[in-house]
Amino acid sequence: MPIRPETEMEGPAPPGVSLPTKRGSSDELNVYDDARTYYTAEERHRLHRAGPRTRTYSQNSLVRQLDRLGLHEPYRRGSHDESTIPHNRRFLIQVEPTLHSLQMQEDTDRNMQITIEDAGPKVLSLRTAASNGHNRFDIRGTYMLSNLLQELSLAKEYGRKQIILDEARLNENPVNRLSRMIRDHFWEGLTRRIDASSIEIAARDPKDWTDDPRPRIYVPRGALDQYEYYKKLAEERPEIRLDVQLLPEKITPELVRDMNVKPGLLAVDMEEVTDPKTGKKSLRGRPFVVPGGRFNELYGWDSYMESLGLLVHDKVDLAKSMVLNFCFCIKHYGKILNATRSYYLLRSQPPFLTDMALRVYDKIKHEPGAVDFLRTAILAAIKEYHSVWVAEPRLDPVTGLSRYRPQGLGVPPETEAGHFVHILEPYVKKHGVTFDEFVDAYNNGRIKEPELDEYFMHDRAVRESGHDTTYRFEGVCANLATIDLNALLFKYETDIARTIRNVFGDKLVVPAEYCVGPNMPAANHVETSAIWDRRAKRRKLAIDKYLWNEEQGMYFDYDTAKRQQCTYESATTFWALWAGCASPKQAAAMVTKALPKLEAFGGLLSGTKESRGEIGLERPNRQWDYPYGWAPQQMLAWTGLYRYSFTEEAERLAYKWLFMITKAFVDFNGVVVEKYDVTRPIDPHRVDAEYGNQGLDFKGVAKEGFGWVNASYVYGLQIVNAHMRRALGTLTPYETFVKALEENRAKALAELV
Repeated sequence: MPIRPETEMEGPAPPGVSLPTKRGSSDELNVYDDARTYYTAEERHRLHRAGPRTRTYSQNSLVRQLDRLGLHEPYRRGSHDESTIPHNRRFLIQVEPTLHSLQMQEDTDRNMQITIEDAGPKVLSLRTAASNGHNRFDIRGTYMLSNLLQELSLAKEYGRKQIILDEARLNENPVNRLSRMIRDHFWEGLTRRIDASSIEIAARDPKDWTDDPRPRIYVPRGALDQYEYYKKLAEERPEIRLDVQLLPEKITPELVRDMNVKPGLLAVDMEEVTDPKTGKKSLRGRPFVVPGGRFNELYGWDSYMESLGLLVHDKVDLAKSMVLNFCFCIKHYGKILNATRSYYLLRSQPPFLTDMALRVYDKIKHEPGAVDFLRTAILAAIKEYHSVWVAEPRLDPVTGLSRYRPQGLGVPPETEAGHFVHILEPYVKKHGVTFDEFVDAYNNGRIKEPELDEYFMHDRAVRESGHDTTYRFEGVCANLATIDLNALLFKYETDIARTIRNVFGDKLVVPAEYCVGPNMPAANHVETSAIWDRRAKRRKLAIDKYLWNEEQGMYFDYDTAKRQQCTYESATTFWALWAGCASPKQAAAMVTKALPKLEAFGGLLSGTKESRGEIGLERPNRQWDYPYGWAPQQMLAWTGLYRYSFTEEAERLAYKWLFMITKAFVDFNGVVVEKYDVTRPIDPHRVDAEYGNQGLDFKGVAKEGFGWVNASYVYGLQIVNAHMRRALGTLTPYETFVKALEENRAKALAELV
């Protein structure tokens, strides 16, 4: 897939919005600077009076006079002689009074957002800077007014009382604006590092339901330098009550269960740094990006998806740091974890490490240490492959395929209070004890309930799959050899083979620390590409035998207990294209038969409506089912379709997804959320399923978006062509865009005749 440089979008803004020209001369301040730069530059916001005028009722004096008299500023349209210079219009604004007026007039539902659902007049008059506040100009429409609300909210945060605001920040092409917000604000808002600077907040677990919640961090025995670091920190800052625990060498289900009474954060990688002032050496956490603003721990497959966007924005060091954090997790915890909290120690997530590392390596391969970085990542992936994915209990020995099947005992502790009440109540009544007494007895093995064991085995597997929750997996997940997991492992096998062959001269020495798993040879043995090629071929044969359905033209999961293929139609069928394990004939069949079933207004559905089945009070919506669409499904499908030269389909799906996000961003105050209802043209960010939607709860201005949706936006802009990028900026629906193209082609042909 070609990667296009991210540039300013061309083309007009949405209908009804005047478009600024490109930036001014080279000596001008950049009107599209990030908020910190824009609102902390004193020169930018200093009013330079034009001409010798001595008596002008500037906004400053007028507002002060009205305040003294207890009056509201009257509406005055004023002169519009500024209309002859529309390209660099600026406004002289008193921040708090204007923000108050804007909210009172336009935010009619009082949620600190201005959206198409607000019933205000959708026009506000601002004083122009060129006239020293004497003349006015009208700001019209939801988009410009919501951008004004966002800019004023940011200005207030940076302590500004008065600003000179460029109109270009209000009528900016929305594709440019969202891309810029992601690059300059959202990534920063989602970046974390675990060390003294953050430990008080990060180590406090929001899911700590115990009687004495406190910041707690678990450090692996192989990282004693971190243990000493955190112990010293706890001694120096007793007020934060940091509890520092050293993990045992061996992690068992019993250990993790017993740790649930003291849940805590798991340590991740740190680097040694030297204080330039004192010369003292210390440790600093390697940064990583979290899925949403409320998270402080490193997540599994979210991190891979986020890295795709980080690399588009040339944030290579951050993506590299996340790879190194994953390598630390594999080294010390045995796997890339669902997330770095103690109750996730036995649970992984969909494996993407090889592709992530190779994408980073491709950006840094000419730098010193690049080959060592890649060697570390590939060795970590080899260890994870052997010890997690092709070992019991995840490996199905009959098919040779792998399953999401983590170990664990008892009730998962990280779920919200009451999450499993409806499941456990019959057993509570059966044993004649209180709810808490039953949970304690069941968790510790004093009460045996095999049916509950089965239920929670599948529940843990659903959470390991990343698809929590879906009717596709309910009550059966741990038994399924899924197309998604096995496509990812095929990609591991081919990536490792190609890397050993092309980067390491077809010889990779595997040190003892990476030789873990039932099928691993002795320490310091040499791996070649041939054995990984054979593993990939064997897996493809098994995938074709058990998961491919020729008649339906798509891949399905395989139930290893019932020994039969499932029937749920899932967007994960396209992961086979991303991984490269489909033949050209299979790829064509998927485009012909599967894609029409899974394509909707806003991109790919997670699954078909028929597969989900009927829903109601007793059978509610699940967030990974119809009608919802998720960023990972979109990105993997685009890349896979591109890989098999289905460029038009990839561009179409990307355009639909990007249009849906852009339209919601414009109409709903800059909102970017975790998932979307891809069947809803008007308000796709409204999700009626368990867990609701992340990214909605902000006041004034969104600060983070959502990690993998941010990534999908900037990654998707690399997929669509130039015409599409321009059309997105004008909020042109896909059908309208295609119709216009066809009319233009017909007109061009007619002129040739």
